[in-house]
Amino acid sequence: MTLFERRVPDGDGELIITVRTDSRLKKSVRWTVQDQTVLVRAPQRIPRRDLERMVDSIVAQLRKKRQRARSQGDAELQNRAEAINRTCFGGELAWNSIRWVNNMEKRLGSCTSGGPTDGDIRISSRIRDWPEYVVDYVIAHELAHRRYPDHSRAFWDYLTRYPQTERARGFVEGVAYASQTAADDLL
Repeated sequence: MTLFERRVPDGDGELIITVRTDSRLKKSVRWTVQDQTVLVRAPQRIPRRDLERMVDSIVAQLRKKRQRARSQGDAELQNRAEAINRTCFGGELAWNSIRWVNNMEKRLGSCTSGGPTDGDIRISSRIRDWPEYVVDYVIAHELAHRRYPDHSRAFWDYLTRYPQTERARGFVEGVAYASQTAADDLL
């Protein structure tokens, strides 16, 4: 049963917080995030004022983490991702931030799904000098995870909307072969 819904500003948009009771919960509150929606599940007998305080705390945590990720974002990378989203995915995908990171030694990119960092995309800075179509493929790959968080058949079919998928995968497989790594371990 939905107890209440609240909309709060967040960056360029707003967060939609939906609070529901969950008979399976006895003491603690659980929450998940997907895009701009936060679902808070609470025990049935929790006092409303306590619940309001908990929601305020969740919103503060979420804003802090998202603001930090946005501040570390890269404008050029954001523009590339927006262009890929528009041309390949019809502008239907949303993410929180995209940035280069220096601490990815094996993987080429990652995209979080759920939780307070939902929609944070990280691209390994070691691929900055790779051919543009390969970097764009890695961006497209991580963007596609916003629709399909796994590597299902539907994910791979969706990713083929990026026109140079096969060519870029060949490049990645060549790099993987040269470093004696499985290509699937890179993405």
